[in-house]
Amino acid sequence: MRTRTKICGLTRIDDALHASYCGADAIGMVFYPPSPRHVTFETAVAISAALPAFVTRVALFVDADSSEVRAVLDGLRPDLLQFHGEETPAYCRQFGVPYIKAVRVRAGLDLIQYAAAYAGAQGLLLDAYVPGQAGGTGRAFDWELIPAQLPLPLILSGGLEPGNVRHAIDTVRPWAVDVSSGVEASKGIKDANKVAQFIQEAST
Repeated sequence: MRTRTKICGLTRIDDALHASYCGADAIGMVFYPPSPRHVTFETAVAISAALPAFVTRVALFVDADSSEVRAVLDGLRPDLLQFHGEETPAYCRQFGVPYIKAVRVRAGLDLIQYAAAYAGAQGLLLDAYVPGQAGGTGRAFDWELIPAQLPLPLILSGGLEPGNVRHAIDTVRPWAVDVSSGVEASKGIKDANKVAQFIQEAST
């Protein structure tokens, strides 16, 4: 099975195009103002319009008011929504658009039960738990906490970079891998070589 790759936190057209031409299956744009990777609506529209066919455009939100999500849906028409906060299953379903749900993994969290609650999701993105931060921390979590039979497609995130993504894939066998800080030159600015290396390693 080929592992899919998502490059998240894109803020520039050139970075998004480079990721696409290197073989990224999806690119993520962050609509969460506290994030250093937050993208304006106008920039997101420009990035989306520049992307070639068959690259999935993902809009990421963290506990946003539903009106904000609908405004992005109306103006940008992303292919997929990503909810990275404490959104309920009912909240995620209300938009009638395919979505993935992120969860920050920590000891004591029943991931089987969590996945069952979000049965309508297209996948479950597992990230590291860092108090007070919604994601993008560059930290990994204990992969031993991942159950063997997760009932949703598994998207692995948290601390991935070109040097460890192949080991992560061989160990966890996820449907997809997601990276942001691990391929950056600075926050929100991607390093072209790291992006290319990450996608190559993930595709090997």
